Amino acid sequence: MAEEPAGAVSGSFAMSLNYLRNVKDALGWLKPHEVREKAERSVRVGMFAESDLALFRMESYFAPIGWSSARRAGAVEILQRAEPESDDRFDLEIWSDAMRHPPSAITFSWQNPERTVRRVIRHHEDLAIPLARHLEPFRRPTANHVIGKISRENALFSVATALPDVLPLLAFPWAAGEFASDTAVLTANQIRMAFMLAAASNREIGYREQRNEIGTIIAGAFGWRALARELVGKIPFGGGLIPKAAIAWAGTQVVGMSLERYYRIGYAYTPAERKAAWEDALTRGRQVAAGLIEGLKIQGLKERKGNKEGKGSKEANEMNTV
Repeated sequence: MAEEPAGAVSGSFAMSLNYLRNVKDALGWLKPHEVREKAERSVRVGMFAESDLALFRMESYFAPIGWSSARRAGAVEILQRAEPESDDRFDLEIWSDAMRHPPSAITFSWQNPERTVRRVIRHHEDLAIPLARHLEPFRRPTANHVIGKISRENALFSVATALPDVLPLLAFPWAAGEFASDTAVLTANQIRMAFMLAAASNREIGYREQRNEIGTIIAGAFGWRALARELVGKIPFGGGLIPKAAIAWAGTQVVGMSLERYYRIGYAYTPAERKAAWEDALTRGRQVAAGLIEGLKIQGLKERKGNKEGKGSKEANEMNTV
């Protein structure tokens, strides 16, 4: 076997060391205690239904009667039976769709209760993780929402590194500064995702508590970059920014899906499963990346048009003043 030139080995080591320094700096911006505090906030959900039996059925969907009495009691503290005439205030109200309800209310669909969960997550994102922590039906939908959101952020960041005007629009405090290599930023955001997924799964949150998962994410960054290079040749991405954004989206998706399974059933993807998931995610990532880039182009055109109109209006006002 031919040996690598000494310069190539030392260069690779230097790049790895620089990446680890960048990740360490980026992690200084992450605050797992804030994720923990948000997850542990108390939530009161007002349940409105046409009868006691209907209320019991709604409760039993969110807190199944097969649960232990202690677990069910904790869930029922969140799920408060309410009357339409009551003055009680709740963080969230869920009304039976068999009742007359306020136009903005979240309704409980007896035919499709999963749709109710998705609506709560979409319209009350700040409540998703606290609810998932205690109510099983919210867990996987919340995890999927978190994975989708962080994957999209990482894809956008990959585009933003080539379009600097977009970078200020991203809420990554660790994306600025001299340490912000692409891979370090993406890795830090994946670790943030790990905090959120643990919170939604009622697991412990923090660097020490999740040291195994964090170590896997940091080490895996090298592996998924190499795997991406191998798979990109098999998938017709086209040129420009699409490959870079697609790889960032796919890598984050696979990390998230593996973590979700680990927190749900106790083991993550095998290497073979990870590679298969990568191939699927890269194919979909190409479509997602193309959509994001097109959206940014449209947004940029609107902003330029608005700036031009604003400038023209200002000049007209100055002429009228003269």
